[in-house]
Amino acid sequence: MRVLVVSDTHRYGDNFYSVVEKLEDIDLVIHCGDIEGQEYEFEEVVDQTLHCPFVAVTGNNDFFSHLEHEAAVNIGRYRALVTHGHHYYVSMSNEFIKQEAKARGFDMVFYGHTHRPVIDETEGILLVNPGSLTYPRQEGRRPSYVLMEVAENGKVTSEICYI
Repeated sequence: MRVLVVSDTHRYGDNFYSVVEKLEDIDLVIHCGDIEGQEYEFEEVVDQTLHCPFVAVTGNNDFFSHLEHEAAVNIGRYRALVTHGHHYYVSMSNEFIKQEAKARGFDMVFYGHTHRPVIDETEGILLVNPGSLTYPRQEGRRPSYVLMEVAENGKVTSEICYI
């Protein structure tokens, strides 16, 4: 199973569209919030281009959105929490969101908000922040996303990719 994880597009879809157009064999697209009104458009592009499900949650800038604050998804044999992360103080540390995931029985957490890519696996929880496709804040400020693969044997590999 191949999963594309993005976040913090903030109403600008050009980088999202270019990523979607160049990828193949994606089974799920996850958007971790701050999509700012483009959820229907993004979902349609994913459906027409990649022909796979699109899961999106609200971020701190998604005012008046119909999206939920969190979503639980199954990825292979793993249970994943999708959230923007601002309710879990991710700008300060990953510790609170990791403990929340453990307490609620999640194996993975996908989040955004910080605009900095992170892949962290500790204490049996995989934390994935794809960074931002629009306003990156990490050193070098390159727009980023994450590609994850879950093999049939359950082995998970995740890679931070840059535009």
